[in-house]
Amino acid sequence: MVVVPAQVREQLVAHSREEDPNEACGLVVLRGGVAERYERGRNAAASPYRFELEVDPDLWFLEDDGYELAVFHSHLSAPPRPSRTDVENIGLWEGKPYLIYSLREDALSAWTIDGGKIEELQLK
Repeated sequence: MVVVPAQVREQLVAHSREEDPNEACGLVVLRGGVAERYERGRNAAASPYRFELEVDPDLWFLEDDGYELAVFHSHLSAPPRPSRTDVENIGLWEGKPYLIYSLREDALSAWTIDGGKIEELQLK
């Protein structure tokens, strides 16, 4: 389960709207499955169909302090479900929480992708 408080969700939505017509992306910083904050990233691909996350390298060290990092990105018109491109490009995020916000549906969802298998996480 992943808990995303209203304040963090508002940041995800705002970033998604600001980056339209491209996908937004960033990191959700979790502790005990609860999102404590959102760290905006830059979509180096500058694309409406995929993302290449760039963030401050120091953020990766948060895992050493007991935080879990979840990747976030937006879909402009597709549902908030991992696309084939998401599955093929999972890389470092395999098995970790993977959050997607759909601008068209105004819906947020959480997933894991592991070995090509997609599983939905309960989201509160």
